[in-house]
Amino acid sequence: MSDPGRTPNTTAPARSGGFASLLIGAGILLSRVAGLIRERVIASCFGAGLHADVFSAGLRLPNAIQNLLGEGTLSASFIPVYAELLGQGRSREAGRVAGAMFALLLAVAGAIALAGIALAPLLVSVFTPGFEGHRRELMITVTRIFFPMTGVLVLSAWALGILNSHRQFFVPYFAPVLWNAAIIAALLGFRNADLDRLLTAAATGALLGGLVQFAFQLPWVLRLDREIRLNLGRREPAFLEAVRNAGPAILGRGVVQISAYADLILASLLAVGAVSRLRYAQTLYVLPISLFAMSIAAAELPELARERGGLSDALRTRLRTAGRRVAFFIVPSLAAFVLLGPVLVAGLYQTGQFQSADVTLVWLTLAAYSLGMMASTSTRLYQSACYALRDTRTPARIAALRVLMSAAAGTMLMLQFEPIQLGSWLLPAGLWSGMRIEGLPLGPVGLALGAAVGAWLEWTLLRRHLAARLGHVGVGLPILARMFIAALFAAGIGALLAWLIASLHPLPKAALVASGFGVGYLAAAQLLGLDEASSFAAALLRRLRRR
Repeated sequence: MSDPGRTPNTTAPARSGGFASLLIGAGILLSRVAGLIRERVIASCFGAGLHADVFSAGLRLPNAIQNLLGEGTLSASFIPVYAELLGQGRSREAGRVAGAMFALLLAVAGAIALAGIALAPLLVSVFTPGFEGHRRELMITVTRIFFPMTGVLVLSAWALGILNSHRQFFVPYFAPVLWNAAIIAALLGFRNADLDRLLTAAATGALLGGLVQFAFQLPWVLRLDREIRLNLGRREPAFLEAVRNAGPAILGRGVVQISAYADLILASLLAVGAVSRLRYAQTLYVLPISLFAMSIAAAELPELARERGGLSDALRTRLRTAGRRVAFFIVPSLAAFVLLGPVLVAGLYQTGQFQSADVTLVWLTLAAYSLGMMASTSTRLYQSACYALRDTRTPARIAALRVLMSAAAGTMLMLQFEPIQLGSWLLPAGLWSGMRIEGLPLGPVGLALGAAVGAWLEWTLLRRHLAARLGHVGVGLPILARMFIAALFAAGIGALLAWLIASLHPLPKAALVASGFGVGYLAAAQLLGLDEASSFAAALLRRLRRR
């Protein structure tokens, strides 16, 4: 006899991890391309000066709360529970759990948004102590605009969790394109205004874009899950389990956000432009992480949550396969950022107020961040594996250690490049204080190096933990060696192209160098017998033939 509390499972048919991650990657790619266009417009309007610092810091301040309550926490707590209910055909219960989670997030995000508006002056004093005078007043203004935006984006993360659990991957990862488009439209629409007014317009565009992003996903959510009912969830065991799992996840995400706040505090004490240059570098650094590590991890998590029996074997196999797919793209990204970074940074940012000295400093910061890229991407997969095993505490504890290491290493290394003024106290620079780029100090490079050190510590501890439970989960040195050889070969081709077309405009020059690098890497990888290269080339040929 069927269970009257159950309804047929209307979830979309299962898709392979590769196809699902391809859909996620496509959505993220479009979103990141829109983000790169946004950053180019910001660089053109504000350069790396005072207003760019304020916009960068203004986004980061409430964005940490979005990350705390949004996708990362929901991936660890809500998605595994909700996806398992769907897999068991318990659609009504899943709808009640989704409604309870929405009500909880709405209340918490709303309270935080109101608190952010009221406490903006205090928050600015605490988290950007180096901002004084006009820069401080501008920061207070944009903070009061960005906090409500953050509340809306948290609800967008809830919609993403619902859609991913129903194996609908493209829409939620495409939705941020609309947020970026709103900022770009505001900047272009008010481009002829003074910089103060332009800054306020950009912040307002971000708020409106957040509303559009959530509204775009909502019809898809309501169509896929018609059982969603707003409730307090007090009588829903699955919801209570998700809330219990969210506690350690929030703590884990929280310590990571403490690291982000620590970087913001330290960067605000550096010379004007440090905050914006860090964000310009981070935008490029996060691009391959979002496209490959996040897309694959997000695609695997709902499937793993459905497999409770024999999970260790499945998880180990998935981790190895996913790890190889990620490494195939991350290794060349690392090589390109370190060896061809000046060309890529100039192509994206060198326009308007963004000058050649900014290009060099952003590249050095990007290269420093990139030293931790392999660790950061593998860590995303390892965290998803822990979440699938319903272990949210271990990633939280390890994240706390990463934060401590990143903060300590970042402070120490930053001080080697640039002095810090703390009120009447001056902390002098150390070993590399004389190193400057057209008079600009290199403090942001030290902060980025500290982040790389912390990333490798987290990778080491998570890998050791999973190895004890699952056995060997790594990609393997021989495979990685072949990937690095192919990447170095491709970097040589890119460098040659950059020399041959040195007089070309930075934007088409960067596009041609990146294209030559990509073709060279794919060809070298195929010659070295990497299966991922053959699979990628075959998939590309199939698409071309269809068209």
